[in-house]
Amino acid sequence: MTQIVAMFIALAGLCVLLYGLEWLFASVRGQPLWRTDSRTDVLYLVLTPLVTRSISKIITLAGVVLALHALGHPDAQRMADGFGPVVRQPRWLIVVEMFLLGDLLGYWIHRAFHGRLLWKFHAVHHSSTQLDWLSAARVHPVNDIAARLSQAVVLACLGFPLKALAAYVPFLAFYAMLLHANVRWSFGPLRYIIASPLFHRWHHTTEEQGLSKNFAPLFPFIDVAFNTFHMPRGQRPAFFGTIGTRVPDTFLAQLLFPFRRARGPS
Repeated sequence: MTQIVAMFIALAGLCVLLYGLEWLFASVRGQPLWRTDSRTDVLYLVLTPLVTRSISKIITLAGVVLALHALGHPDAQRMADGFGPVVRQPRWLIVVEMFLLGDLLGYWIHRAFHGRLLWKFHAVHHSSTQLDWLSAARVHPVNDIAARLSQAVVLACLGFPLKALAAYVPFLAFYAMLLHANVRWSFGPLRYIIASPLFHRWHHTTEEQGLSKNFAPLFPFIDVAFNTFHMPRGQRPAFFGTIGTRVPDTFLAQLLFPFRRARGPS
C-alpha cells in the first residue's frame, strides 16, 4: 500500500512539473492540456507501473536467469553485482558503457518495432495526434516488455550489474515523458549529443521528411551514424499520428488491436 501511495505522489509531482514546462515552453501554442483521448493515456500511466512493469520484471528476470544459466553463470548474486571484465572497470565507466550500449540496443529495437512484423504493437504508441508528455504513457504491453527484456538480457549477459540496470530503467521512463512533452527545446549545441523534445517530435510526425527518423532514446549521434537523424534548424513538425494504420481510441481496444486480423475489402 505504501508503494502505491508513493507512486501516486510521484505521478502527481510529474503532472505538475511536466504540465508546467508545457505551459512555459510550449512548442504548439494553445494546445489543450486535456485531449478527448487523455483518459486512455491516464489508464496507461496508472496501470503500466502497477501491472505491465510488474509482469515485465518477472519476465525479464526469468529471461536473464535462463540466458546467464545457458552461459554458465547460474549464481544469482553474480547477476546482481555483475561479472567479468565489465565489473573490473571504474564505476563511472560502467555507467557510461551501459548508457551507450543500452541506447544502441534501444535504437535497433525501436527500428525493429517500425518494421512490418511488429509495427501494430508500436502503432499504438504513435496513434496520438497531439503529442504531449501524457502521450508517452501510451505503450502497448508487448512493446514495453519486449524492449526491456531484449536490453536487459544483452546487458546482463555481458556482465553489467542488474543493480545498475534497475536504476537505468526508471530514468529512461522519466526521460521519455520529457521527450514527448509539448516543449520547443532543441538543446542547441547539444542537439547531436542528447535527445531533445524537438528531436523526438520529428520522430512522431506524419510529415514525409520526418518519417523513419530519430529512433535513438537518448543519443542522437547514433541516428547520425546510421543516417536516420532529422532535425532541421528553424523548423518544427505540426502533424502527428500514424499513416495507413487506424488505431482505435479506447484502452481495451488498443490492447487488442495488434492481435486483430486486417479486414479484407468489403
